[in-house]
Amino acid sequence: MKLFVGLDVSSFDIKVCFLNGEGDKLNAFTVSNDLPGAKQLRDEILNSTQNQSVSELRIGLESTSVYSFHQSMFLHNDESIRALDGQVLVMNPKQIANFKKSYSDMDKTDEIDAFVIADYLRFGCLPMSVVKEEQYVALQQLTRARYSIVRQITQEKQRFLQYLSYKCNTFTEEVESSVFGKAMMDLFLENYSLEELSRMPLEELVDYLRLKGKNRFPDPKHVAKSIQKAVRSSYRLDKVVEDSIDTILGTSITLIRTFEKQKQEIDKSIKRIMKGIPQTLQTVPGIGPVFTPGIIAEIGQIEQFDDETKIAKYAGLYWRKHQSGRFTADETSLTRNGNQYLRYYLVEAANSVKKEIPEYGEYYAKKFKEVLKHQHKRALVLTARKFVRLVDALLRKNQIYTPKRSVNI
Repeated sequence: MKLFVGLDVSSFDIKVCFLNGEGDKLNAFTVSNDLPGAKQLRDEILNSTQNQSVSELRIGLESTSVYSFHQSMFLHNDESIRALDGQVLVMNPKQIANFKKSYSDMDKTDEIDAFVIADYLRFGCLPMSVVKEEQYVALQQLTRARYSIVRQITQEKQRFLQYLSYKCNTFTEEVESSVFGKAMMDLFLENYSLEELSRMPLEELVDYLRLKGKNRFPDPKHVAKSIQKAVRSSYRLDKVVEDSIDTILGTSITLIRTFEKQKQEIDKSIKRIMKGIPQTLQTVPGIGPVFTPGIIAEIGQIEQFDDETKIAKYAGLYWRKHQSGRFTADETSLTRNGNQYLRYYLVEAANSVKKEIPEYGEYYAKKFKEVLKHQHKRALVLTARKFVRLVDALLRKNQIYTPKRSVNI
């Protein structure tokens, strides 16, 4: 017996459809989206397979973030489902929507969507992902949270620089030190006016920078001079405007520091989880402790991918062909499908690795010279695609990267 279970999940209930291997509907019902509902669903699956030899059991649902998480993990970890070799699979909603177009005159209802998901499972060869084990799920939540926080830090720093240009429009040009260092941030929090900074005795400003910077400035006097030069050459604001800008800068500094502290806490949790996941990916020069967890979290169990081409496709690192008759397009765009997080980590890691490993640096340079448009972007994505082969080999064989004895990829 083959059983395909399609689940259409909403915040309050789950529409369920059972299909057999021939596509016949065996059952259709609704359960609540909570633990009792999940147990009821599990029991219905077991009842349908009772006293029968199950050759294939697949349970599928769309990847809808928090709505689908609990059901997928419950069924994935259930011992009775595992005893039947049941697989819980998640699918991209776009792929389900495209698959549904193959049916003519089909309405949009949750019951019908559950049927379409079950039928999608029946075809088997279509793109799907196995639910990750708990440690990969936990790592993925942390790495994605870190990704979001880093983006927020970047956006907030851009906003800070924008308002800093209101207060002192020549600061970033004249001052040869990062405006985001602790000493500089503390200086902005003091709410000094430009006039106060310009009239401040130089030695007093030097002592302030030395104290707040914990003697890390190689030449605090030079930095102090550049600050006073910047404030003296900048436009002056009306006091009411300058006060409002000081308030915004202070708020921005507080946000940046809060985000940085959150990132540090997440990094500690990532490090703890990574200690329990065997991997050799971080032995690759340049990949580091940020990209490694991100790649591993998104890939999960390497065994769910047949080969490196499936990983590349999952990440969206492939190009659609554009061919008609004898015409084949020379320029095609990178697909917009795939896991955006995995694609980000692979591309950023490749950008770092190409600086450390000559083989990847030479490959990037070769691809850069092949075209006249989009040179860097194209060469970097192609280098990331090449890097996928190395990632697959190291994770699948659990071997350490050795440049002299290259991995068989």
